Amino acid sequence: MSAPSILFFDAKSYDREFFQAANGNFGYELTFLGHRLTGESARLAEGHDAVCAFVNDRLSPEVADTLADSGIGLVALRCAGYNNVDLRSFFGRIHVVRVPAYSPHAVAEHTLALILSLNRKTHRAYYRTRDGNFAIEGLLGFDMAGKTAGVVGTGSIGRCAAQLLRGFGMEVLAFDVNPDLEWAERSGVTYVDMGELYRRSHLITLHCPLTSDNHHMINADTIGQMRDGVMIINTGRGGLIDAPALTEALKDRKVGAAGLDVYEEEDQYFFEDFSVRGLDDDVLARLLTFPNVLITSHQAFFTREALTNIADTTLGNIRDYFEGRPLENEICYRCCDEGCRKEEKGRCFESGPESAPPSE
Repeated sequence: MSAPSILFFDAKSYDREFFQAANGNFGYELTFLGHRLTGESARLAEGHDAVCAFVNDRLSPEVADTLADSGIGLVALRCAGYNNVDLRSFFGRIHVVRVPAYSPHAVAEHTLALILSLNRKTHRAYYRTRDGNFAIEGLLGFDMAGKTAGVVGTGSIGRCAAQLLRGFGMEVLAFDVNPDLEWAERSGVTYVDMGELYRRSHLITLHCPLTSDNHHMINADTIGQMRDGVMIINTGRGGLIDAPALTEALKDRKVGAAGLDVYEEEDQYFFEDFSVRGLDDDVLARLLTFPNVLITSHQAFFTREALTNIADTTLGNIRDYFEGRPLENEICYRCCDEGCRKEEKGRCFESGPESAPPSE
């Protein structure tokens, strides 16, 4: 029997490097495409045994239909988030697995890099000194020690971020729909409601998954509840922030700084080179003009350790599927942020179509 064939969409050079290295322990036939997974490109899966997708691939009902017609039984996401997947259309037809934890330290440390750069203006100082300008006017920062940080979402990444912020001597407030009070007590973190977190925090950092409940949680109304000059950091998902509202708050100086590793319309731009073509997105272009805004291209995960873990876990998920093992990292409509509920692992299809989620 020949080795299963895995088709990778939206693959970059680093995907090839790390997955080919990890595949030495699995022996699959790997094919890498630069095309993103869309209703049209999904037809390319014909003749393969599984598909591997990333954050900017759109797993729509059309994609589900095409993949199912092509005999694909598994989509392996090489990421943690799955807000780009229409789970209802895949339920009962195609298994979807993910990488729930690859390196929380990578994302948390990038969060701190954004905070420190914005606070001490190192990104601006870099260009000044290269031009022979050693003046420090306009580069004034603040001591982080003694200030208050608000951490939204205390999964593995949020916890790492909270611990790093505590290490700087900050008071850390947190919000999570499922608070872990024992962890908070051990870590010196205080859970509060969102209103209190908005009012008291000098900086707010987002580490929660994107859901229908928290879409645009940072908007004109919630920004209005925050301290003047608040710093907002988002290394979670772009849809957590209403970007036009953030732009207005930056113009009004209500928001003192913003660090964004994600953007709601990023699938049109991130991971690609637009240095010659320019940007059609007026909001993104405007954000890039602010000296107190630092945007990175969804690179918070981008460390050697994280890429190694992503490749190993993704290929391990694929192995579990082809060897008939329980799919520990499967997601379905009933999944919480931690993946399939323990009692349902590997049995997501068994409850039948009557258990499908209601239409939104």
